[in-house]
Amino acid sequence: MERVRTVKVRNVIIGEGIPKICVPIIGKDKDHILAHAFRLQHAPIDLVEWRADFFNEVDSFQAVKQMLKELRDILGDIPLLFTFRTKKEGGEREVSIEDYKTLNIYVAKTGYADLIDVEIFTGDQDVKEIITLAHQNKTYVIGSNHDFQKTPTKKEMIKRLLKMQELDVDIPKIAVMPNNKKDVLNLLEATVEMTENFSDRPIITMSMKDLGAISRVLGSFTGSAVTFAAIEQSSAPGQLNVEEVRVALDILQMKD
Repeated sequence: MERVRTVKVRNVIIGEGIPKICVPIIGKDKDHILAHAFRLQHAPIDLVEWRADFFNEVDSFQAVKQMLKELRDILGDIPLLFTFRTKKEGGEREVSIEDYKTLNIYVAKTGYADLIDVEIFTGDQDVKEIITLAHQNKTYVIGSNHDFQKTPTKKEMIKRLLKMQELDVDIPKIAVMPNNKKDVLNLLEATVEMTENFSDRPIITMSMKDLGAISRVLGSFTGSAVTFAAIEQSSAPGQLNVEEVRVALDILQMKD
């Protein structure tokens, strides 16, 4: 199998070296969102995710574009990931598939977001259209799937990641809910198997809640290329503080 290729976003190379830390910005109004962004300027992070499903003006494309522009100005060369997480995958809002597709394509065309998150089970044709247009506009795609009820079997998790790869997302991502320690181990084993036997690009995996927190710092061992951490509000159950994650990643970094 060919060597796993990396994804270079600005000055950050995802899939090379220590796992990269992404911190979410969650806020309902412009002032809160921008204040959070200012606090991230000098934090020990690699990427920033704007969770636009929390934004109270997300229905206005002009407001979204303006927010992206101001975030871009504040964050400088820190890569920016745009995410509208739908209700069915743990987000704040329900949205039609057509509106979801239109929003993500619009964001890709603005040029302000370096990456967009696309929920891979939105529908193959719609997902393909988003990915194609994102790539045409030089925007990377993280294909994602979130299961807030359970941890699927190892075979099923690998199957979902492979589907994302086949659809040509740049970085497949899966997050699952553990109900016991075995579930966490299954997620870790699936990650290792995927990266060692099937991946031709970086992947992101995580087990949620406090029970799965260990999965967020073992990327150097399992092959998960990005971990999500919090400075203020977390965007998913089990996210650790960014300072704690940075220390843990440094300690656990694998040496050649």
